[in-house]
This record gives sequence, C-alpha cells and structure tokens, in this order.
Amino acid sequence: MRKPAVSAKALRAELRKLADPAIAEQATRYFQVYPGGYGEGDRFLGIRVPRLRELARRHRDLPQRALLSLLRSRFHEERLLALFILTLRYARGDAQERDAIYRCYLENTEYIDKWDLVDASAPRIVGAHLMTGDRGVLRRLARSENLWERRIAMISTFAFIKAGEVDETYRIAELLVDDEHDLIHKAVGWMLREAGKRDPRGEREFLNRHLRHMPRTMLRYAIEKFPERERKQYLAVVR
Repeated sequence: MRKPAVSAKALRAELRKLADPAIAEQATRYFQVYPGGYGEGDRFLGIRVPRLRELARRHRDLPQRALLSLLRSRFHEERLLALFILTLRYARGDAQERDAIYRCYLENTEYIDKWDLVDASAPRIVGAHLMTGDRGVLRRLARSENLWERRIAMISTFAFIKAGEVDETYRIAELLVDDEHDLIHKAVGWMLREAGKRDPRGEREFLNRHLRHMPRTMLRYAIEKFPERERKQYLAVVR
C-alpha cells in the first residue's frame, strides 16, 4: 500500500534538515547571486542535486497544489525539486497528464529562472511534448524578452537531437545567434555541438553562414569536439 503524499510544509521541513550553509554559500557565487548578476536575489538552502533527485523519486506523488508552491518558491532547491518531480511525472504520465504538465510548465516560466532549472527540465517536458506537437511555441519563446524563455526554446531542442532530428535546433539557433547574453551563447553553442554529433555537415554549414558575426563563446562551445587544427581555423576568424 502506497504511503499518503506529504504536504508542502512537511517536505519543506525535510529540506531544511538537509540544508548546508557552506554549500549554500558556494551556490551563491556559482549562480552569480551578487547585485547585477543573472542570479541576483535567488536564495539557496545548500542541498546537492543527487539528494534532490532522490527526494523527487520519493515524493513524485506530491499533490499539485504543494508542487506549485515549491515551483514558485524563493528557494532555488525547492524550485529544482518541483521540476524534477514534474519530469518524472511527465515520463510516466498518460496523454492527459502530459498535456497538463506541459501547460503548467509554460504558465510558470517566470520561476524557471536559472540555467540549471531550464537544462534539467526543458528537453524532458517542452521538447518531449513537441516531438509530435506544433513547435511554433519555440519561436515565440526564442523571441521573448525573458532570458530564460529564450534558453528554454534552445535547450528544448535537445529532445529532438536525441531522436536524430536536428533541423529544429538550427531554426532556433538562427533566431538566437545574435543574442547578447552569454548564457544564450553557451546554450546555442552547446546545442550546435550536439547537433553536429549527428549531422557534422549541417553544423559546419550553419557555422560558415554565421561565423563572422557569431559570439566567440558560442563558437567555442559549438566546435569543442572538432579536430584541433579545424578549431584553430574557426577561432582565427572570430576575435
């Protein structure tokens, strides 16, 4: 017989027992919580990711109201835990539940506001849902003024890449190749690199079209697995 699901209050109490101030302090530096940093204002409990994943497996039946409370929390780890639970539910859910999770995700992007939160969830929910759906939402997200929605658009295409489809990655990368934010440069470069593992010729064609105005960080990520001589040739073009 399955145990009753815990409440948000009880789960928060469990998280507080696991909190480590030293880990929390490290996280504030790593996620640029300082004034003007992309993580400004975020708060950390100091809990490692493997422990959060363990909690997500144990509490994947958390009631929806409690789950939303965690997703909208001011504490980073509570939001990440909620996203871990959502990805588990999505993977096991029927069509109706998957659609509800997808819609919930897009309705709460303001809380999916750090690169790790995006990267842990976007391919598994948005990307997975759009394998057979209308992908126009990705173009809308890619044009958003919200940094994290733009990253969601790009990282969601990882699901398609893993299924052997790369065209959508190139389409979204086209929209973001001139983006000004470093975290988008890294996301685009990373997805181009992954696409290139399946489609080396397509990646090089994309790079050659955009090379002279591509941010150097984006290029570096994209060509990370190229032969050293070829990497140097590409980098010599972009200063």
